[in-house]
Amino acid sequence: MNLFKYSDDNKRYHTFNYYLKNKYQSKVAKVSLNAGFTCPNRDGTKGTGGCIFCSSTGSGDFAGNIQDSLEIQFSNVSLLLQNKWPNCKYIAYFQANTNTYGPLKKIKACIEPFINKKNVVAISIATRPDCLETDVLNYLAEVNNRCDLWVELGLQTIHDQTGELINRGHNYQDFLDGLNKLRKLKINVCVHIINGLPGETYEMMLETAKAVGQLDIQALKIHMLYVIEKTKLHQLYLQQPFKILSRDEYIDLVVKQLSYIPENIVIERLTGDGNISDLVAPLWSIRKVTILNDIDKLMVAKDYYQGCKIKKPI
Repeated sequence: MNLFKYSDDNKRYHTFNYYLKNKYQSKVAKVSLNAGFTCPNRDGTKGTGGCIFCSSTGSGDFAGNIQDSLEIQFSNVSLLLQNKWPNCKYIAYFQANTNTYGPLKKIKACIEPFINKKNVVAISIATRPDCLETDVLNYLAEVNNRCDLWVELGLQTIHDQTGELINRGHNYQDFLDGLNKLRKLKINVCVHIINGLPGETYEMMLETAKAVGQLDIQALKIHMLYVIEKTKLHQLYLQQPFKILSRDEYIDLVVKQLSYIPENIVIERLTGDGNISDLVAPLWSIRKVTILNDIDKLMVAKDYYQGCKIKKPI
């Protein structure tokens, strides 16, 4: 017997795999794509250089090769996944940089080929909350009526002083405004937060999760901060070393954060994938599977479930 409502494998949180399997009755995998967009935080509109943790690929280290067409990128990755899961279906994931920042004509040209593509069950678009112009929103609303659509918004933290330090280029209110625009159109939103940002305390990171848990969102990704070579964060780390969460601290924090996230919100990620060849810290993050296993073990030891700390109405 499963103890948690949204689980069929004794997980105590609402896994993305559970959501996908129950919605599509199939194994579903994301195919990460690089559509060649830039970012207002890189081209001088909001700033230059991007967020200080961001690599030159614009958080698209595992997206396709920008030198290839989107069709070739998709074909290359989906073929590998097909070998692993013969009956796999896919989500076309526009991952690198800000995928609603550009002419609407380009955005349409990228998305349209995947709307009715064979074995593609959904489209996911990574972007910033301050890059949702009216014409783009109108188009996304149209796409949302034609296929399953997700928009992934990078929040990272609710604390504006941290946002300024990491050169985020928007504040928490900008995020809330962007989220509200998408939810008015009934577009599913997945929010990203990062644990371990410079200067943030355990309580500040927990406050971010608590705040996100009270928002109208449909999914959440929790990342560990990675110090990657040749980033501004790496320079800061060398000049003014800041505290990096230990493995145990991270696991404890994630378990606590999950306890404040409503059980219906899908948890797409609990730790990230740093590019090992460029990773400076934390090196413990490389062993992703063991981290996830130990999150499960700690939830059992504490008798925690996703949402267990949320006060129920009387």
